[in-house]
Amino acid sequence: MTQEAARRQLPVLLLPVADELLSSWINRHADFYAVPPLVMLRHCLPEARSLRAADLHLSADQEIRLAKVFATEPAVVRRMTFTKVTQSSRRLIAVRPQQSCLNCSARRTKPAPTLRSQLVGWRLTCPVCGGLFRDTNGREVPSPFRQYRDAAIRGERLLDDEAERGIATWTSPAEIARLLLMRRIPRPIPHESDLWRFRVLGAIIPDLDGIVAAEQENLPTPASPILRLHMRPALLAGIAIIERAGPEMLRMLRRHMMGDNRFRFTETTERIIAQAQWPRPSHQLQLI
Repeated sequence: MTQEAARRQLPVLLLPVADELLSSWINRHADFYAVPPLVMLRHCLPEARSLRAADLHLSADQEIRLAKVFATEPAVVRRMTFTKVTQSSRRLIAVRPQQSCLNCSARRTKPAPTLRSQLVGWRLTCPVCGGLFRDTNGREVPSPFRQYRDAAIRGERLLDDEAERGIATWTSPAEIARLLLMRRIPRPIPHESDLWRFRVLGAIIPDLDGIVAAEQENLPTPASPILRLHMRPALLAGIAIIERAGPEMLRMLRRHMMGDNRFRFTETTERIIAQAQWPRPSHQLQLI
């Protein structure tokens, strides 16, 4: 395909819905033109490797070329991707939708578009209408952490500010999320077969250990800190509690660790605390 062909505007264009993911928009055009989605993407960007790669990062030149083909502005294309999401938050972006909004899905056409916010593991609420997300199948699974709702909503805002706008307070909420999912050793030390369920987060949210045991809910690792929707308020609340308490709470949490985990936890928290003592840029001070 020539470069000129790759820049040719499509004869029929479908309007994106609010918060739609770029790959979803391309998929809907591919469905309309009865071609595979990757073929549709490569009509615009011959060098494209995958739709997932396009969702995660586009260069300025690629944004311009896509915008020409779809008769829109590069900024519109950019907002449909995760290009601007900070690197520390990338682990919280799932491969497949994790949640859905009944209010917004009722107004969608077929094939149903996928929203950016359906893939992010830091949200409880829909950024379009403000409604609470549900599981992808539309079921409402009551959270066992409803009493932490206010703190969880604040944690959602902290993570969203960092991921989408590069704004933090004294620390990185995404990094705190990873620390909270590290293994801990409670006292008295439990049987070895039970150690799987104890995380640092349980030292802040006392209900967590019993709920994890009752539901046999093996929480994700720090490498992929996306909790299922009904368990997510615990992590978001934990982030908000630490952010509000300040750096010394991280030092307090060390006593719940042993061995290599304690060493890694201490190394990370000391770096975070050292950085917290640096003067903050003016755009961050306004959030404190």
